[in-house]
Amino acid sequence: MTEQTQQSAEMNPVVPNAWQRFLASDFFYYFKRDKVAITSFVIFVFFIGVALLAPVLSPTNPYDLASIDIMDSDYAPSWTEEGDERFLLGTDEQGRDVLSTIIYGFRLSLTIGFLAVGLQLFLGIIIGLSAGYFGGRVDSFLMRFADIQLSFSTMMVAIIISAIFKASFGGDFFSQYAVLMLVVIIGIAEWPQYARTIRACVLAEKKKEYVEAARVMGFKSPRIMFRHILPNCLSPILVISTVQVANAIMSEAALSFLGLGLPVDQPSLGSLISIGFENIFSGKWWLIAFPSLVLVSLVLVINLLGDWLRDVFNPKLYKG
Repeated sequence: MTEQTQQSAEMNPVVPNAWQRFLASDFFYYFKRDKVAITSFVIFVFFIGVALLAPVLSPTNPYDLASIDIMDSDYAPSWTEEGDERFLLGTDEQGRDVLSTIIYGFRLSLTIGFLAVGLQLFLGIIIGLSAGYFGGRVDSFLMRFADIQLSFSTMMVAIIISAIFKASFGGDFFSQYAVLMLVVIIGIAEWPQYARTIRACVLAEKKKEYVEAARVMGFKSPRIMFRHILPNCLSPILVISTVQVANAIMSEAALSFLGLGLPVDQPSLGSLISIGFENIFSGKWWLIAFPSLVLVSLVLVINLLGDWLRDVFNPKLYKG
């Protein structure tokens, strides 16, 4: 019976599933050996969980005017002499709980960051693939356009686009669709980073034999670009995306700080820092300290993960 079982196992080998293949991969092997990567990932997952569970974890809802009492305004954190035990991180001049506004603001900042990177990714992939695959005049036109945009700072491009939106549609419209507007503004401002990287990858990949074989088989250009070349460019795209999420969050914070981002009734980390900066000389240090600490921690964690991914996908750099 044992021999029959052995023969059956040899004839029908067990194929590992996707999760088993992941656990046996070099990626997971290097990850579990790197304490910085593990710590950064755990903190990042914690941040994501807080953002998703904001209505559950938040002590109050900063959007609900009925739950806000103006008499509770300007309380210091609860552990100080001027604090109130109901408000762990104090309150602002409107009586909103600072901890609640940070949690909801954190949620908005992450949403804008991920959606903006999604738009950057979409534009960058389309433009980068087209420039690298077709070459010639298409490549020259698209890359010169990207070079012109890169000659301006990201923040300058975002400010210009934001001003155009406000002048075209009005301040009320911009405030009503502020999240969508910021996603579009930041996405348009940052796509050249993806386009140039993907173009360089396509230029190297399109000369390989599998691309020539696909052409001989009669596959059309879109199928070759998206089904064959693009999967081989995913490693640099993943690394850039990690870094760009942090950049998008910082861009949103900067625009909100300058008054070109989310309105006051939609707190993001940037708008909270802007409010805190206005009150920095009045002794209300908690209004700027805690949102700034959360923003710095978030960006640091994402950048550490991005650096680790860059090293792992480049064996010449990785020393783990």
